Amino acid sequence: MDMMQPPAKPSNIDPRPCSAVSSGVGFAGVAGLVFWVLIARNFAAVAGALGIDPSWFGYAVWPDRASGSYAALLCVVMVGVPMVAWSLLVDKVHLRKSTGIDWSLGRPVAEVLDTSVIKIAGIWATWALIAIAYFAFRFYWKSASWNFPFAMQMFQYALLPLVVASVPYVVWLDRYLVDPRDGSWHFGAWIAGRDDWDTEEILHHLRAWLVKGFFLAFMISIVPGGFQFLVTVDVAKAITQPVSLTHLMITSMFLIDVQLATVGYLLTMKPLDAHIRTANPYLGGWVAALACYPPFILLNNGQLIDYTVGTSGDNSWHYWFAGNDALLYGWGAILVVLTAIYAWATMAFGLRFSNLTHRGILTHGPYAFTKHPAYLSKNTFWWLAVLPFLVTTGSMADAVRNTVMLALVSAIYYWRARTEEKHLMADPDYAEYAAWMERNAPIPRFFAKLRRLAGGRLRREMHPEPAE
Repeated sequence: MDMMQPPAKPSNIDPRPCSAVSSGVGFAGVAGLVFWVLIARNFAAVAGALGIDPSWFGYAVWPDRASGSYAALLCVVMVGVPMVAWSLLVDKVHLRKSTGIDWSLGRPVAEVLDTSVIKIAGIWATWALIAIAYFAFRFYWKSASWNFPFAMQMFQYALLPLVVASVPYVVWLDRYLVDPRDGSWHFGAWIAGRDDWDTEEILHHLRAWLVKGFFLAFMISIVPGGFQFLVTVDVAKAITQPVSLTHLMITSMFLIDVQLATVGYLLTMKPLDAHIRTANPYLGGWVAALACYPPFILLNNGQLIDYTVGTSGDNSWHYWFAGNDALLYGWGAILVVLTAIYAWATMAFGLRFSNLTHRGILTHGPYAFTKHPAYLSKNTFWWLAVLPFLVTTGSMADAVRNTVMLALVSAIYYWRARTEEKHLMADPDYAEYAAWMERNAPIPRFFAKLRRLAGGRLRREMHPEPAE
């Protein structure tokens, strides 16, 4: 079988395991993203056509384009709404047993109120711990490289509405949950001094909220950047040059990734079947993941693992190929495809994207080709974009160091993949998916063949055939 062919369509003999998410959710989100970007790029014309008075919002006249940070956050809403609509109306995820909800229960409020009060106490205490962490780390308020102060401002605006809304939401949901005593209840019970709480439930609850608190701040901080570029860029001019066209396409792919991933971190909700089943319990998984994100980031320019000395970072490819348009277009197309695979991997998660968590097993889209399409495409992109072995300093030492450092980056992502698999293997659904991939998917089979070839050669060298 040609290793470059797509995986065979599922058959009755060896069908691919079902995916927890449908492809339609991600495409609905992309449709919402495109819709809002088009409106934002023609904001004054659209507002004028609708007859909306700009003075109502404090403007003398409408800005030509809505490129601000608030418009970028509104884009998250425009992405999330169609994703939720598709999930509820088409996929009907709220009816799945995996939600832990039985809509036929409908317990009286009086019956669940005691449980809900304890749970609300646990949730509010968790939010208080996250707020204390945000407040304690000055990085979140004075970051020069990342827009964390914007994220902190948004959290301040959201705090009171969330506190108020959490009360009716928890009481309403507890009426239908099969087991209302989840991790937040156990944490609240511990705070209340009860003796019927469970340590493992509390640890799961805290790990899940640590993931959400840490990564949501990062995601909101980076939401405005790509959106502002795409709304303000001169598309007609950008498409005339290979480098600017590549940059436009890559930024578009990353915008899809950031917007849909932010929706995923926001909507960890049981009625959407998008709740966190488990958060990675292994320290190695956390170390590998956090090394890739601020403020703990160890990778890239100026960090401990710097593979860009004497290069232009992700722009090195067009520095070395300058003057050769055919090569620039071809190389740029490869980088765009790699970024598109990365965005596709995020789309495949639907409402469930987040690091270090299990929120349902994916088997569709790029996950039918490899278990880690995002990591594979991202690392391949870096090697081809940075070209670490080519340096402007003329120093062989810099070229070797860069190559070694980027190899170390790839090793960290391999470590992340292995720790994620170790976590997910506790779910029989993932074990079934992993076994199917080893039998059918092209990339795992390709690497398995390489391992067999390498193993056979090693055995021949260790045990040579006797001479005749």
